[in-house]
Amino acid sequence: MIPVLTPKEMAGVDSQAHEPLDVLVGRAGAAVANMAERLLSGVYGKAIVVVAGKGNNGADGRAAAALLAANGAQVQVLEAAELASGQALPPARLVIDAAYGTGLQRAYLPPSPGSAPVLAVDIPSGVSGLTGEVLEGGGALGAVATVTFASLKTGLLLGSGPALAGDIEVADIGLGKLAGVAARCWLVEDGDVSALVPARAREAHKWLTAVRVVAGSPGMTGAPWLASRAALRAGAGYVQLSMPGVDPSVLPPGELVHHPVGASGWHNDVLEGLSRFKVLVIGPGLGPVIGGTEGAGPGGAGPGGAGSGGAGSGGSGPSGQLPGGEVGLVVASAPVPVVVDADGLNAIGTLEGLRAIVERRSEPTVITPHVGELTRLAGHPPGPDHLAAARDAAARSGAIVLLKGSTTVVAAPDGRALMSAAGDSRLATAGTGDVLSGVIGAFIARGVPVFEAAALAAHVHGRAARTGYSQGLVASDLPELVAGWLSGLFGQGSAGTLTKGS
Repeated sequence: MIPVLTPKEMAGVDSQAHEPLDVLVGRAGAAVANMAERLLSGVYGKAIVVVAGKGNNGADGRAAAALLAANGAQVQVLEAAELASGQALPPARLVIDAAYGTGLQRAYLPPSPGSAPVLAVDIPSGVSGLTGEVLEGGGALGAVATVTFASLKTGLLLGSGPALAGDIEVADIGLGKLAGVAARCWLVEDGDVSALVPARAREAHKWLTAVRVVAGSPGMTGAPWLASRAALRAGAGYVQLSMPGVDPSVLPPGELVHHPVGASGWHNDVLEGLSRFKVLVIGPGLGPVIGGTEGAGPGGAGPGGAGSGGAGSGGSGPSGQLPGGEVGLVVASAPVPVVVDADGLNAIGTLEGLRAIVERRSEPTVITPHVGELTRLAGHPPGPDHLAAARDAAARSGAIVLLKGSTTVVAAPDGRALMSAAGDSRLATAGTGDVLSGVIGAFIARGVPVFEAAALAAHVHGRAARTGYSQGLVASDLPELVAGWLSGLFGQGSAGTLTKGS
């Protein structure tokens, strides 16, 4: 995993550096110069313009300029403060943007690079180092590549940061160990999946990785099929599905084991025997069956849907009863880790309501909201700082919060966070969140710690999607793509061969 720091955290690392500033600047300049060499396949005789500010970012750019000139490049260094908005830069093969770094707090109006590609130093100037948004009233130059130092910055992963930064290289200029100690957030990589997801043991049996799914309702049977199928394709040995009030025959025959339950009063049936499973996934497609039930109390969702009858008020009722109707009753009493998604979140209604449930549990709880769902749960939009929003939601609820997005953020109640930047626009289609819930469930069942399982699942979900259709990908494509990507990562496996000696 790669450390990810906020600008404030990075400033703290800089202040603890054991080496002089000019040494660190020299190393940063060398890293930028090396990237320029690679982008241009050599720099001898080639025109390069460096836009440099007054701070450390500009110093890094000037150090790179000196090295490039020494290698034969025709380098011009221009002062960022002296260039007008949109001013055309001199013709060049490459523009190095070293105007302003992650600490910039005001709008930046950049010059025009014309047709020259841009290499950004630390972060594209004008982009918030915290949120990745272009600072209000300003602009930023889109880069083909960015060289950042010691760690990733949150602004390179959130908002417009990934699109504007291009390919990102992290250069360790001697601060890597300090950054690793300071980090409370990390970016997931492919190697983390192979390192943390256990392979299936030779003597394994299906119950060792069993997943229970409660999802679906009349007319909403796609979501439970997607979540369950995804769990199987992500390595669950056994998946048992209950669709309240739905005859199992509506789904095609296959490997799923069905446990029929009624449209109401189903929480007792679900809890019976749940301890045999490693994890419960609940919520996708529950729709009209999430209403209140006897014993749910004033916190349950009433006949008007999620939030009526008190679900939106948060917390438990005056008699200690729980929000969320039957969903709340199941989650509060489940003896295994629980993943709550979609209509399960709608039933519980608020982060305070979720906390009332989580406080009764001994096992971890994961929730998987998108921005709209977190807005309803928290009572306000998350804003551009998704890392802070996920951390706040986790602290308020006591649950592990996976906030979906092109960069997905997973936050634990203690403030630790993981990010996955594997997602892309292929996943912006109905049902992909249901698939993600199933993959999370499978990874928990396989023995991955719950916090890490959520982030690794998001990473695999996104990486698998990128192997599918670039246009027209649908959620039902994903379970097989997940299995294919995991098989490529782990290899096809072999039981070995038996040979007979002479």
